[in-house]
Amino acid sequence: MEEPFRYRNKAQFPIGRDREGKLTAGFYAGRTHSIIPVEDCVLGVPVNREILACVLGYMEEFHVSPYDEKAHQGLVRHVLIRKGFATGELMVCLVINGKKLPAAGELAKRLQTVSGMTSISCSVNQEKTNVIMGREIINIWGPGYINDRIGEVKYRISPLSFYQVNPVQTKKLYETALEFAGLKGGETVWDLYCGIGTISLFLAQKAGKVYGVEIVPQAIDDARENARLNHMENVEFFVGKAEEVLPEQYEKNHIRADVIVVDPPRKGCDEKCLETIVKMQPERLVYVSCDSATLARDVKYLREKGYELSRVRGCDMFGQSVHVETAALLIKNK
Repeated sequence: MEEPFRYRNKAQFPIGRDREGKLTAGFYAGRTHSIIPVEDCVLGVPVNREILACVLGYMEEFHVSPYDEKAHQGLVRHVLIRKGFATGELMVCLVINGKKLPAAGELAKRLQTVSGMTSISCSVNQEKTNVIMGREIINIWGPGYINDRIGEVKYRISPLSFYQVNPVQTKKLYETALEFAGLKGGETVWDLYCGIGTISLFLAQKAGKVYGVEIVPQAIDDARENARLNHMENVEFFVGKAEEVLPEQYEKNHIRADVIVVDPPRKGCDEKCLETIVKMQPERLVYVSCDSATLARDVKYLREKGYELSRVRGCDMFGQSVHVETAALLIKNK
């Protein structure tokens, strides 16, 4: 990345109290749940500071308590902030240990003064868990989502949507995936772990038909809306686990694949999913990975089953950190 700062379009700040009992926001110290106060981080967008000050000021004034993990008491757990880099649209979502935010209208009124504010909501998470977001979203103000664009493709992003955090490098990553896919225009492509359809829609620009699979229903709602937004009728999305949907569609409906693209979570691809990929015998397999160890494990399996590793490219999605995103191309042995 040419300028590897201020690139993160998403930040999740835990809310708590410092040693003096003052409200604070920041990040957890390594391997702990102790909050280090951080008002601004040079990997995030500058507006984060303004939004956090607004939320903490509101909490102070209306006596809204932060969540205490040990006691499982208090209300506000985290503040999620997202920004559309191409559109300038902002989203704020408060993760709460309850069903209701006191004086929510007053908070919304204050946040609306921040330039670009588009969506304000709450995520209900009343579990004793390390998982940040709850499944239920309560909309306070705005449409409940923001819009962004990567290249020529528009995307709608909800609080629970997976969306790459670095839009500048995401364009490079997706262009690499498209290049590796080698599409000529008539191919059937499967995009597994498709999220809100980010890679699917990039591929649909050059493919005959694209099928996307994702386990999160809200993400598939967004994916379908994104296809509509971009007037792409050659894309179809399925809700479910890739390791269940793919075998079902292949065995029952005999849907084949010329190219399969996978972008799994850190744990890599499920073995049943890999087995079905091998059965479907696509000519090309594009593997986008955020964990090089599980990528190596899955590539080893695929090489033993008749695929050869042809190209690999690293993409600096997470500047100033040890992490890298990798795109790999595997081609079926003739």
